[in-house]
Amino acid sequence: MGKQESGTRGAGTRSGVGTKGMPRKEREQLILDAAAEEFGHKGHARGSTAVVAALAGITKPLIYEYFGSKDGLYLACLERAGSRLVEAVGSAAEGPADLTHAARTMAAIFRALESRPHDWELVYDSTLPADTELGAAAAVYRRELNRLGAVGVAAFLGGSRAADPRADPLDADFATHLWYGTVSAAVAWWRHHPEQTAAEMTARFGRVFAVLQPGLGLGREPGEG
Repeated sequence: MGKQESGTRGAGTRSGVGTKGMPRKEREQLILDAAAEEFGHKGHARGSTAVVAALAGITKPLIYEYFGSKDGLYLACLERAGSRLVEAVGSAAEGPADLTHAARTMAAIFRALESRPHDWELVYDSTLPADTELGAAAAVYRRELNRLGAVGVAAFLGGSRAADPRADPLDADFATHLWYGTVSAAVAWWRHHPEQTAAEMTARFGRVFAVLQPGLGLGREPGEG
């Protein structure tokens, strides 16, 4: 995702250089990048450690030496992805609790995914069984991302409609689900347009959001001017 996606990921094999002499930490990151690409495209269920090894320019046994198992490799990818996304969304809370919060959040997500485009798919991998360690780990990050989104929506609605006697308690729940859908749709659209940079996506979201915002009514009843 983004114009940089065709950069160094899996460069060991693709360039024919290999990873001999590479420090362990660097090799681990190379493996994680390759695994994120494989699991991001295919999910945990269909992802292959053999393909990961080929992408990273290493032998398959080295994956097991470093991460113990396919699940151990996936968990390492998931923890890296989930913590990065949670940190990004959390950082967007610093600022006014108005509509700019939405723009800040999307910008933070786009920046986080630009350097690691498959992180979103790892956290929201539908092939992870809920009753497994991996499913439970992914659920922790999903819940935290959802919580941050709900807090942001509630803060905005609370500030904009605190004095509105017509405010419905279910508005916040409805708006939160709309927000989740907006974020998911934006990320999915970006997946189909990988040539777009994070800066371009942020600008695009801002333009579209600015056009839609007046039409949303912002709490007015139908027919009100």
